[in-house]
Amino acid sequence: MNINLRLAQQPEADELLGRDPLALLVGMLLDQQVPMEWAFSGPYAIAQRLGAGGLDPRAIAAYDPEAFAALLSGKPAVHRYPGSMAKRVQALCQYLVAEYDGDAAAVWTGVEDGRALLGRLKALPGFGEQKAQIFLALLGKQLGVQPRGWREAAGAYGEEGSFRSVADITGPQSLAEVRAYKQQAKAAVKAAKTAKGPRTTTAAATSKKPGRPRP
Repeated sequence: MNINLRLAQQPEADELLGRDPLALLVGMLLDQQVPMEWAFSGPYAIAQRLGAGGLDPRAIAAYDPEAFAALLSGKPAVHRYPGSMAKRVQALCQYLVAEYDGDAAAVWTGVEDGRALLGRLKALPGFGEQKAQIFLALLGKQLGVQPRGWREAAGAYGEEGSFRSVADITGPQSLAEVRAYKQQAKAAVKAAKTAKGPRTTTAAATSKKPGRPRP
């Protein structure tokens, strides 16, 4: 794997993402409650702190949990929640070692059906439906992994010409467009909640029987 990616917006971090399948999976795992560039720079930061040129799933899986959490927590922290993310990264690596003999690319190599690939991705620790669909779209749009029905399996994230997720980021301009889309989506959700108005709970009040008047 040697793909030119622009997800971290940092040459060294993006170079690692483009050649190391595990780094790409870890970046996707970290892409939660932090800016996308921060998340996808995480694998490079972890590799640097391990003194390695890439991520070794077996080494990470066997790493002392407290020491690994401390490694991710060192300033600057790899994530806003380095302790919990350290556990997730190790769980992911342990799963890959157990199920794929430590070969991260084996998760998607040779899979001929988009739904089947989505199922494999959803089985990864830390990957829910949405994260799995986004990563499937990333594989299809930027890595050329396009099994039958991959766009349909990726849902809206697989749409051609969209700017919904990290799958659509190829540089600063597309990053800005994806960020603008996310902000608009959040604003729409907030507006919908505001339109509904505050909930009123009168059932309890109306169900109470009036008390007896005091003499």
